[in-house]
Amino acid sequence: MPKQKPEAAYRKSGLWSDAWKRMKRNRLAVLGLVIFVVIVLLAVFADVITPYDYDMQDPANAFQSPSLRHPFGTDNYGRDLFTRVIRGGRVSLLIGIVACGFSALIGGALGAVAAYYGGALENVIMRVMDVMMAIPNTLLAIVIASALGPGIGNLILAVGISAIPTFGRILRASILSVKEQEYIEAARLIGCRDRQIIVHHIIPNVLSPLIVQATLRVATIIISAATLSFLGLGVQPPTPEWGQLLSAGRSYIRDYWFLVFFPGLAIMLTILSLNLLGDGLRDALDPRLKK
Repeated sequence: MPKQKPEAAYRKSGLWSDAWKRMKRNRLAVLGLVIFVVIVLLAVFADVITPYDYDMQDPANAFQSPSLRHPFGTDNYGRDLFTRVIRGGRVSLLIGIVACGFSALIGGALGAVAAYYGGALENVIMRVMDVMMAIPNTLLAIVIASALGPGIGNLILAVGISAIPTFGRILRASILSVKEQEYIEAARLIGCRDRQIIVHHIIPNVLSPLIVQATLRVATIIISAATLSFLGLGVQPPTPEWGQLLSAGRSYIRDYWFLVFFPGLAIMLTILSLNLLGDGLRDALDPRLKK
C-alpha cells in the first residue's frame, strides 16, 4: 500500500511564503536584504568588531589617513573613525527602527480608528494629519527637536512624530477597502467587539502595505535623524552617530576627505539597501503579481 503523504504537503503556501519566493527572484531586493543584514550585524556586534573605544582620544595620531591600523583613518582628536562609524551605525539604526515603530503604532492606530468609525471622529483625526502633512517632515522634526532639546530620546520623538501622518493615511485607506468585506460582517454578527474586529480581523489583512511603508520609512527617518544631528539638534558628542560624524568632519573636508566620506558611505549603503528591500517587498506582497 503506497505511503500517504503528510497533510502539510497538500496545503497551499501562505501569503508570506509566496511573497518570500517571489522576492528571492528579485536580485536587487535580495542584494538590499544582504547589505542591510550585514550593516545590522556590524552594529549589533560593534563591541567585538571594533578594535578601540569610540571615545578614546590620541591627539598625537590625529588626522591619520586610512591604513591597516586605522581602516577609516582618525579624526581631529585621534579617535579611530572605523570604530566610530560602526558604533554610530548602532545609534542610527536604533533611532530609525524605534522611531518607525513608534510612528507606525500611533499613526496606524489613529488611521484604523478613523477608517472603522468614520463620521466626525474621522474628520477630526484626518484634518489634524492633513495639517501635519502640510509641513515638510524635516522642518516639523526640526521644530519638535528644537522644542524638546537635543538627545537620542528627543530625537526619536521628533522624527517619529513627523512620520505619524504617513502611516495613518496608508492604514486608513487600506482599512476602508476591507472593512465592508463579508468576513467583517460575519464577525459583527457573531458578536465580536469593535476592538476584536480591528485587531484580529482587519489589521492582519492590511499589514502588507504597512510593512512596505515601514521599510521605506526607516530609511527616511535615518536621513532625518542624521540631518538633525548634523544641525546639532540630535545626538550630542562624544556619542557617535552618522549625521553627527558628518557634522564634525565638515570643517576638515578639504584636507581630510575620509572624515565625511565613510560616514556618508554608511548612510548611502543603508538607505540604498532599505529602498531596494522596500521595493522588493512591495512587488512581492502585491496581490496582482500572484501567479
